[in-house]
Amino acid sequence: MRASRQAGDSVHVTPLPGLAAAHPSVQPLPHGRVLVVGARCRWRPDDPDRNAVIYDSEGHIEARATLGDGIEHVFTTTSGEVWVGYFDEGVYGNYGWGDRDAPPPIGNMGLIRFSPELQPAWRFPSHVDNTFGAISDCYALNVTDDAVWTCYYTDFPIVRVQGGEVTGWRNPIDGARALAVSHTRIGLLGGYGPDQDRFVVGELDGDALRVAGEYRLVLPDGGPLPARVTAVGRGPVLHLVTDEHWYQLHLEDVPTR
Repeated sequence: MRASRQAGDSVHVTPLPGLAAAHPSVQPLPHGRVLVVGARCRWRPDDPDRNAVIYDSEGHIEARATLGDGIEHVFTTTSGEVWVGYFDEGVYGNYGWGDRDAPPPIGNMGLIRFSPELQPAWRFPSHVDNTFGAISDCYALNVTDDAVWTCYYTDFPIVRVQGGEVTGWRNPIDGARALAVSHTRIGLLGGYGPDQDRFVVGELDGDALRVAGEYRLVLPDGGPLPARVTAVGRGPVLHLVTDEHWYQLHLEDVPTR
């Protein structure tokens, strides 16, 4: 397996020898390094799975670490910090995590910032310390160098983490799997059942999201989004990756009705 990084017209390819991670996520790190994280991680008393691997720019393994099970999102910043969002099994436990005589799941808070050395540096607050509720499943995550945004189960608030401070807004839209952010403007993609292609645009107004427009995303030729599509929001841009193409939609290009 190889990882490709494009900067302008140049492409750097990093070999990833010995990669055995299940359902891997790949993210860039400073100095041309590459982070690979497997979504699943089994607890063992003698040696839990180390499901995170850092490769240098030439493909040599620099470090391994355990980031826990049930990983839904992995995003890095330009400084090398790593934000990880967990789905429900990573929060409540599976594959031995949380069993008797085992530690609680690493992702039991639903969202963690790891240091460049892959050590936990910040955890999302519990429901006791957070009026927006605990994370049971981190549905959507958007990471920039300035702030991190998430929308999560069960009540799907829009929550911003900035400088370690958590701020949130009530949200009437359930089930969004990706979000794009531009200042106070929010775009939410997805939902349950027939709403997988729903794209809702709104403004943060007071303590809630005010919906300004609702759309159905289609491909450039007017065809429907395929069933298999990966949607990722980074800042104001929504990225849609299919088996053959990579599309981008800028939030500022979406009109409001």
